[in-house]
Amino acid sequence: GEICAFKIHGQEMPFEAVVLNKTSGEGRLRAKSPIDCELQKEYTFIIQAYDCGSGPGGTNWKKSHKAVVHIQVKDVNEFSPAFKESVYKATVTEGKIYDSILQVEAIDEDCSPQYSQICNYEIVTTDVPFAIDRNGNIRNTEKLSYDKQHQYEIMVTAFDCGQKHATEDVLVRVNVKPVCKPGWQDWNKRIEYQPGSGSIPLFPSIHLETCDGPVSSIHTTIELQTNYIGKGCDRETYSEKSLQKLCGASSGAIDLLPSPSTTTNWTAGLLMDSNDIIFKFDGKQGAKIPDGIVPKNLTDQFTISLWMKHGPSPGLRAEKETILCNSDKTEMNRHHYALYVHNCRLVFLLRKDFDQADTFRPAEFHWKLDQICDKEWHYYVVNVEFPVVTLYMDGTTYEPYLVTNDWPIHPSHIAMQLTVGACWQGGEVTKPRFAQYFHGSLASLTIRPGKIESQKVISCLQACKEGLDINSLESLGQGIKYHFNPSQSVLVMEGDDIENINQALRKVSYINSRQFPTAGVRRLKVSSKVQCFGEDVCISIPDIDAYVMVFQANEPKITISGMDHFARPAAQFEGERGVILLPDIRIVSTVTKMEHPVDLQEQDRAEKPVIVEEMLHNLDFCDVLVMGAELDPEQECLELDRAELQGKHLDATNSTAGYSIYGVDSMFNYEQVLRQIRYRNWDTAAAFDRKFRVKCSELNGRYTSNEFNLEVNILHSSNSNFMDHVNHMIAQPQFLQSVQHPEGSVSAVHNSVVPSVATIVIIICVSILIFVITLGVYRIRTAHQHSSADHEGSKENEMDWDDSALTITVNPMEKYEKPHQTEEESEEEDIEDEEEDTTSAESDESEEDEEEEEEEEVIVPKGDKQNGTRQAQLEWD
Repeated sequence: GEICAFKIHGQEMPFEAVVLNKTSGEGRLRAKSPIDCELQKEYTFIIQAYDCGSGPGGTNWKKSHKAVVHIQVKDVNEFSPAFKESVYKATVTEGKIYDSILQVEAIDEDCSPQYSQICNYEIVTTDVPFAIDRNGNIRNTEKLSYDKQHQYEIMVTAFDCGQKHATEDVLVRVNVKPVCKPGWQDWNKRIEYQPGSGSIPLFPSIHLETCDGPVSSIHTTIELQTNYIGKGCDRETYSEKSLQKLCGASSGAIDLLPSPSTTTNWTAGLLMDSNDIIFKFDGKQGAKIPDGIVPKNLTDQFTISLWMKHGPSPGLRAEKETILCNSDKTEMNRHHYALYVHNCRLVFLLRKDFDQADTFRPAEFHWKLDQICDKEWHYYVVNVEFPVVTLYMDGTTYEPYLVTNDWPIHPSHIAMQLTVGACWQGGEVTKPRFAQYFHGSLASLTIRPGKIESQKVISCLQACKEGLDINSLESLGQGIKYHFNPSQSVLVMEGDDIENINQALRKVSYINSRQFPTAGVRRLKVSSKVQCFGEDVCISIPDIDAYVMVFQANEPKITISGMDHFARPAAQFEGERGVILLPDIRIVSTVTKMEHPVDLQEQDRAEKPVIVEEMLHNLDFCDVLVMGAELDPEQECLELDRAELQGKHLDATNSTAGYSIYGVDSMFNYEQVLRQIRYRNWDTAAAFDRKFRVKCSELNGRYTSNEFNLEVNILHSSNSNFMDHVNHMIAQPQFLQSVQHPEGSVSAVHNSVVPSVATIVIIICVSILIFVITLGVYRIRTAHQHSSADHEGSKENEMDWDDSALTITVNPMEKYEKPHQTEEESEEEDIEDEEEDTTSAESDESEEDEEEEEEEEVIVPKGDKQNGTRQAQLEWD
């Protein structure tokens, strides 16, 4: 009658039923292990009740019917929401309001809808122009600007419906991209250029953004603007003469616009640019070329060349603007030949004189070119091979498009006037005057009679030292067409494929081959045109405006050195060859560089090591100037064998003021020529000394050397051998060499003095000695301290006369012996050979020896055969 047990039927149910009261049959169902809703939300099983009437094996008890038990597990909010991604990213275009930029999503592992559902999202970051809705959609609340901010980073959290928020917020990155504007991307506005660095790419990582436009072809122009440097680009600023020699132009060019000087004074009144080679004509000035500068008859072959910068003519009615004009000086007003600009045309007028053939001849040649009025520098060469006239502009040939024929001019004996910048109106006016003035700038205007220039020379004369370059033409790729202008300042590229054009533009570089380029800015302009497929409105690509910054080159210091003082007997100056002035001249150029240390610590920055490097470059002139009174052509001159200039780019001019060597050539070649300049004086009686100064220049005086001074003494003496003795006994202080001798050793000087028989001569000699001693007393003492400098002089140096270190001790009781005449002559001839055998005793002795020897004289034994004929009668210190 009692209930003894409850039994659960089912596989491994985590529940058990216990009997609370056997009599009443009350029982309790309980969990025997933890229950987790997330593992199982509900359980269903069968339960039966058993009475207590069981037998020994539990066989006889009775059980109730089966009852079904259904259990639901109630959820606890134990889990927080978690986001599916660790970071969310999105990109938006500036200037747009989006409904949804992106959606974030979080999940919750709780099992009940209440706790597992995400009810809300929230942006944690403050002050951002974004909002989020219940579904996690993020939108922008205002228009974004790429310029204001490229990227936003915002933190977002999520809440479940039990208001539990996510343990970790999620990062959302929103990138703002600019509105797609077609154009070139990834280029730098400033490109830096160090002199001597060769060719450097201008846009190494450039690419074209077309915003997915249907592009069919691209046409790009790269332009290097250098119009404010020199004459259009960074040419060597050498003179026109030097350039013509460098380019191998035929000689005989006559410079019609030289820098003003005493000999070329007709340009003195003209306006000039800062660098002395550019002339500005303002429509009020002309210059008359003096008679005799240009031959009257130019023959059928001649060349006119010039640099010109010209803009459109002022005024409504464009007047003729004369560059060069040869017209009647008086009476009439005929133009025999002229070069002028009219309505942006270049016109060359050439009227032949009436001769045997009275026929129609070409007289005017016209060229219409945009460059004549573009306010830029261009190089023009008019080659005349009558009746053919050819114009070269910037190295490119242009044929005249209109040739006007005319009758020859009837002969007359009126003098002609050649003018520049205007034309001379000699007749038909009450007062002769200039007319048809030129407005613009001219430089290097030359006329070469009897010769025309080759295309090669013309190209060289206008060649640019800087320009655009393509690093490797082979790798430009298929389908790229390119074209350079003659001066390589403009490059045009064309292609169908955008990537090919990108690659090609990355290879475009800037090059400046000058050793010392003009420092400053070179502007760069890249303009592009795009063609599109179909009828689409084609995109326009903005121009690139950039610039190349060329740094100042390390300036060279040009140093001239060599023997600066020597004396020779008068006979040598009067000889046929004279005396070589600069036998050992040296020209060295050094440059000082600052070495940047690798470790740039604060304390290191102040101390940058300075490096002095020797460098090689050209010179363009060296002048040997006469100091004091100019040379007297009646009795003295400077000479140079013209053969020394052969095979070099050098020329020389000689005057009473000195010798000038000019032309662009190496320092070595200048040294070679300077070492051959000789000074002759065939009337030395009145002359005692001459002073000269040497100065060299590079780049038309932009860099100049030190002023090297040389003093030459002419020695007058009937006792020439006595002076020779003095000459080679005394070496220049800086060439002396200190030699330590063993103690007690005495070095004797074996130099002969050939005495004269005449007593008068002896008196003269002694007088000269006393005179020299008197002059030298003060300098002797100071010079004693400098007796340890190097003794490196050549034979020439050892013969130098330097009265700065001269002490003379004369023993008046000494008897002179007269050596054989033949030996005397041979000694004079071989004096340089003797130099190598004898040493300067005074410079070799220790100070103690010197003091002793001032008191005693060195006697050479007569038995010494080697010196038998040249005993020392005088001791020199």
